[in-house]
Amino acid sequence: MDAGQRIVQLRSDIERYDHNYYVLDTPSIPDAEYDKLFRELQSLEVQHPELLTPDSPTQRVGGKVLDGFTSVKHAVPMLSIRTETDTEAGGASNFDTRVKNALHSAEDPVEYNCELKFDGLAINLRYECGVLVQAATRGDGETGEDVTQNIRTIKSIPLRLRDCDAEVLEVRGEAYMSRKDFNSYNDKQRELGLATLVNPRNGAAGTIRQLDPALSAKRPLSFFAYGLGEAKGWTLPETHSAILDALKSFGLPVCDVRTVAKGAHELVAFHQRIANERDALPFDIDGVVYKVNSLKLQAELGFVSREPRWAVAHKFPAEEQLTVVRDIEIQVGRTGKLTPVAKLEPVFVGGTTVSNATLHNEGEIRRKDVHIGDTVIVRRAGDVIPEVGGLFCAAQRKQAILHFAGRRAMDVEGLGDKLVEQLVDESIIHSLPDLYRLDVATLAALERMAEKSAQNIVDALEKSKRTTLGRFLFSLGIRHVGETTAKDLARHFGKLETIMQAGAERLLTVPDVGPVVAQSIVGFFAEAHNREVVQQLRELGVHWDEHEGVTAQVLPLSGQTFVLTGTLASLSRDEAKSRLEALGAKVAGSVSKKTDCVVAGAEAGSKLDKARELNVPVWDEAALTEHLSKWENI
Repeated sequence: MDAGQRIVQLRSDIERYDHNYYVLDTPSIPDAEYDKLFRELQSLEVQHPELLTPDSPTQRVGGKVLDGFTSVKHAVPMLSIRTETDTEAGGASNFDTRVKNALHSAEDPVEYNCELKFDGLAINLRYECGVLVQAATRGDGETGEDVTQNIRTIKSIPLRLRDCDAEVLEVRGEAYMSRKDFNSYNDKQRELGLATLVNPRNGAAGTIRQLDPALSAKRPLSFFAYGLGEAKGWTLPETHSAILDALKSFGLPVCDVRTVAKGAHELVAFHQRIANERDALPFDIDGVVYKVNSLKLQAELGFVSREPRWAVAHKFPAEEQLTVVRDIEIQVGRTGKLTPVAKLEPVFVGGTTVSNATLHNEGEIRRKDVHIGDTVIVRRAGDVIPEVGGLFCAAQRKQAILHFAGRRAMDVEGLGDKLVEQLVDESIIHSLPDLYRLDVATLAALERMAEKSAQNIVDALEKSKRTTLGRFLFSLGIRHVGETTAKDLARHFGKLETIMQAGAERLLTVPDVGPVVAQSIVGFFAEAHNREVVQQLRELGVHWDEHEGVTAQVLPLSGQTFVLTGTLASLSRDEAKSRLEALGAKVAGSVSKKTDCVVAGAEAGSKLDKARELNVPVWDEAALTEHLSKWENI
């Protein structure tokens, strides 16, 4: 056997052993024997560099330290899905009812694929002719970060698919850290006197965003595939469950805790079963996911506000743990406000170690009857925000800041997870307005932050001060107020002060704003702290153009619904959407009888066909730009 044949055999054997060990959890040879084969392969590749290929197992660890991550435009957007937090029956029934109403099938039960909602980091794997060529994070859904080198260190992810030579196959899934690996890693860190990870989810996200792949390789991550992105040269199965079966046959890790269910009652049964088994799982989850199984029905249901109508995440109720109050301290805020804080015996709740809990004020202490030495309940609301009647925690601040700075919110370029983590952990930022108080010297002093990078962040923050009312509302993170609702509020009222002073009844005059959303907005602006944050942001220079609102000014496209499809040459999809919305239009994600116009760019697909089928007017790019120019100059 010559060197080339031996290399092929070694790669095949090592890939099989890796799959058995990391995916099937059934080791097939001793570690010493595996190491011997791996060293032999390394030696042969050194002797014959012309035979080295990127899908070799030896290429999982390596590559230069990156200066930063490059952007990746997703061929198919990685959209988020709607979340239900109601009781078992409520969340499942609400979803099933919406699906049946949309499909006009009140009688026959709909078939769903039920899966787990993993608590990790969403990743897109791009395989070309069966070989992994790129891996990217979700990012804002349209554009993510290239994390290929780090993803290659996850041994459960095959570098080459088995029996699949599709021209392109993008696999969506979740990178995560198992509880066992998380505990093992932290134990080793403690022995060395080094920093430990806060929780498995942060461990996964932090590992993938390491700039040195060699460091990523030291942290044990796993992966579960749960869907597809772009696919070329591969005939899709008819159902989502069949897609998962196919991905598993290609050698990709697919979670076996899944089932096909019919009707709401079977969704409820799955939710209840997983809730009972949740603590016994080897990894963290925060809910389950229901997806209409038929791909044909998925296409028929389409999307709304960038969310698929055919899928929903059904989260579990808050997790609770008991702990002891060790002390109560008074914290002085930047504005001089005094807040009592309970110092707790650290407790791990829903993936986060909690040690501090705000008690808000003296009255809250009396109401809850909290004393030093008391045993209290620490609750994780929706597995996101820890609380004891409300909790003060760094993780919450980090997420609020990242949301505020996001591309569809204030759009602060360069302000990513790692930087926000440093700013919060080192107590440089305590609230949103502190972002606009950052200077080059403070940023340049941070780890891995040069003066030029620091200047870029300061410049991006300055640029972000010029925004729109819709973006600003969305950036505040008001519960139930997504991007579309924020734009609707801005278009309807025109001025922030009007929205802040509006009661629930007046808010209900906005299309698609229901009682829950209205009450959430009223409650948000009723909080003195929230009003203070808004005031400070405006004093620091955040501004936008205001108008009198549609109640006093009828915009040219008010009440009209547009759909964009295909590629536009002279402007981006987001720019076209923003300009149409500024004129009063609603831009939807799917075509229906209620659609007033479809704008079709190059390579327009099924939406154009649907428009022709329903006799909906269709414009090309030239017609769009002509009409935009005319209306914008009125």
